[in-house]
Amino acid sequence: MTTPVLPSSPLSVHALGGPTAVIEYGGLRLLTDPTFDEPGDYVPERGLILSKLAPSGLAADQVGPVDAVLLSHDQHADNLDTGGRLAVAKAPLTVTTPASAARLGGTARGLAPWESLELARPAGGPVVVTAVPARHGPEGCEAVTGDVTGFVLTGPGLPTVYVSGDNASLEHVREIADRTGPVDTALLFAGAVRTRLFGGALLTLDSAQAAEAAVLLGARRVVPVHFNSWMHFTEGAVHLRVAFEAAGLADRLVLLAPGEAAAL
Repeated sequence: MTTPVLPSSPLSVHALGGPTAVIEYGGLRLLTDPTFDEPGDYVPERGLILSKLAPSGLAADQVGPVDAVLLSHDQHADNLDTGGRLAVAKAPLTVTTPASAARLGGTARGLAPWESLELARPAGGPVVVTAVPARHGPEGCEAVTGDVTGFVLTGPGLPTVYVSGDNASLEHVREIADRTGPVDTALLFAGAVRTRLFGGALLTLDSAQAAEAAVLLGARRVVPVHFNSWMHFTEGAVHLRVAFEAAGLADRLVLLAPGEAAAL
């Protein structure tokens, strides 16, 4: 599969499956939570088997050069697998949590919530990457699921983009909306992840919450990721479509199958 040629746009998204996407933004190429391994099972330290069901929409060597990786966290194979770690090692910059940066080393740069860094655009001017709060489960989950982060992307003349990371907290979404104002496009990690942790509580947004997040953010477009290719995602494209239609937001939803891309 080759990378599709998109119309000229300051923003496009190429979904690769799971949480992985290539964002073309202001002339830069940004890769989210890279997962490139073939289907198979992962057994992390806590013994919760994560089963990958489908390959990436592009192999790692088909993605091409990227300017930075936006990594919500490094603790879980459905956000960073073996092939993803190789991609991070080759990337000129990986922006993530301070704890993940310390574990990864190399070119990883940790940002605490509301810290920012600037990336130089080819045509001049910056893209500003701001780390924003995220919580990977119910309140108090951090000791088990670890720290995670989301991102807000801004730049002169560019649309505001929110990348949620593995976030289950609408309170954090509300805080982000209050501090950044309306966003143009939100990449929401959805999938309604549930495991036996925390009594089956949500570890990411479910579809109805994703629609609610769209309202809170005032988002013109919502591109869900992290809802396919893994067994522990309990809601998929059908659930998202139904939830956004029920909320009267069907025209804002951009559903991309692995390998599909859209100019936004």
